[in-house]
Amino acid sequence: MNVYDSDKLTDVLKVNLKMVETNDPQDADLLLLNTCSIREKAQEKVFHQLGRWKKIKDNKPDILIAVGGCVASQEGKSIKSRAPSVDIIFGPQTIHRIPKMIKELSLLDVKTAVDVSFPEIEKFDYLPTSDKKAPSAYLSIMEGCSKYCTFCVVPYTRGEEFNRRFDDIINEAMQLSTQGAREIVLLGQNVNAYKSNDYDGNPVGLSDLIRYISHIDGIDRIRYTTSHPIDFSQDLISEYKNPKLANNLHLPIQSGSDLILSKMKRKHTVLEYKSIIRKVREIRPDIHLSSDFIVGYPGESNYEFQKTLDFISELNFSDAYSFIYSPRPGTPAAQEFDSLSDKVKSDRLKELKDLIKNQSLSYSEKMVGKTERVLVEGVSLKRSTEVFGRTDNNKVINFSGDRELISKFVDVRIDEMRTNTLHGTYLNIS
Repeated sequence: MNVYDSDKLTDVLKVNLKMVETNDPQDADLLLLNTCSIREKAQEKVFHQLGRWKKIKDNKPDILIAVGGCVASQEGKSIKSRAPSVDIIFGPQTIHRIPKMIKELSLLDVKTAVDVSFPEIEKFDYLPTSDKKAPSAYLSIMEGCSKYCTFCVVPYTRGEEFNRRFDDIINEAMQLSTQGAREIVLLGQNVNAYKSNDYDGNPVGLSDLIRYISHIDGIDRIRYTTSHPIDFSQDLISEYKNPKLANNLHLPIQSGSDLILSKMKRKHTVLEYKSIIRKVREIRPDIHLSSDFIVGYPGESNYEFQKTLDFISELNFSDAYSFIYSPRPGTPAAQEFDSLSDKVKSDRLKELKDLIKNQSLSYSEKMVGKTERVLVEGVSLKRSTEVFGRTDNNKVINFSGDRELISKFVDVRIDEMRTNTLHGTYLNIS
């Protein structure tokens, strides 16, 4: 979501103020930081970066520093007291107002422009059409979350769930296709909660969107992230029969213990989660399954943690994002007593990550010798003679090939794994 918002910020500044990007902060007129507050570590990085930028502003007083995103929404005006060099503070739903805020600073002699409100759908009405060309493109369909899990700050920083209009999404998908996108990644904090109406007023959900977009010329693959188990409908499960829906599923659960899930107010059980995965695997037996796990949530005993390890082993996740619990200001969990030491949490995280790593390696090793359809995304970072792309199950493959292959689907035989990276041989355009 932040990558998508950052791209849109670039478009807004380019269209409204004729600004262009620079990779050198010393050349900039505006230093802009788009932030995340999902974990404390990410939040602290924000203030470290602002400290480095202060030195630039000391030598160049006219430069503007803007902080946006979830940290800005969470901290609001208090950012200014901790980082006085900041001129503009905006939330995730007010990125389209940046040009106006910049003008306010000069015309109205405002010392700090602040707008962390939640105008919801207005943001998408004012975002200009992007001219960015990429083989794979993000498309935001909804934002915010209304689930209020006890550990999560998203409802407070991005607001409750709101959905973009169905026809706006289809129009943007068609625009992305004309710009060369071959893959669309549908985005939302809780993307499978999407609800709207089609041209005739009929209700539509995520599965309907996937089906409609799959009929757009040029779009040959569709992904979505991230989803919630309680909104995982049978319609969405059935949509895995659609060959254009990618062969990977990222479905966060956070814990394999029903007790911890209940404390987190996740509103589903381990058994209900397993039922979803079983039904999906009936259609896609070899699907690349990934999830999110929080280690060290208040009240997590050794027994509850072992339940999570057993759950991971049983479902055989091939990847995961896993983190030590980080109390977020304003969330219910931040008020809970935490008796676990940092060492216990670190040891548990390492054990969980090692388990996931072994399962991930096993999944990738089974791909060696197979031929995969790959969307070529660019030149390899390590070897200019190689290109890289993603398989249908979201694995990155490096192989020797020309730049002309970028944005094309090609068949690649997977030859080996080098460390954690798959390498293969280009066979032909798919």
